[in-house]
Amino acid sequence: MAGPGHLTLTPEIERFRNVFEQLSADGDALTDPLTDEQFTWRPSVTVWSIAQCLDHLNAAARFYLPCLDEGIADAIRRGLYTEGPFSYSWLGRFLVYIMEPPSRLRARTKPAMQPGDPRPRKDIMAAFRAYQVQYIDRLHQANGLDLSRARVRTPIAGWLWMPLGSGFALMAAHERRHLAQARRLMAAPGFPG
Repeated sequence: MAGPGHLTLTPEIERFRNVFEQLSADGDALTDPLTDEQFTWRPSVTVWSIAQCLDHLNAAARFYLPCLDEGIADAIRRGLYTEGPFSYSWLGRFLVYIMEPPSRLRARTKPAMQPGDPRPRKDIMAAFRAYQVQYIDRLHQANGLDLSRARVRTPIAGWLWMPLGSGFALMAAHERRHLAQARRLMAAPGFPG
């Protein structure tokens, strides 16, 4: 039975761990071959650069990790433990679906999640990798929790809650979405050669 001392990762937590490790590797594979000019190039002032896409993911992690912490702590206090498998609410499934690439819905980015001032690539990428490690740390903290009964605030509206497992899936989908956006920039007309 799952519980606070449960050391082996439950199957769903293990799958999420693999996803966040792959996202970290995908970010490096995307950016390693780029020059600084390519990393910061924008086709127009209304379109983010690759650097801004990744910095947005960093800002989203800074914004959302405390929400995950709150949901995990609440589930632990309430003793919501089980190994799964889990089924998620229609809201959680819907939010993940619309976030997955290709983008199905364009949304305005909250100010707290806007890319910051320009920074060196090594700083943006170090932060990106560190946030993937922090997501994995939260997965370890959530290991053994009932990912469908534990709740977490949505990044869309603080009053709206979804299952904790959906929260992890939403963050992974969000990262895939913006890594795909960054890849599309490399095929845009005028991308530096």
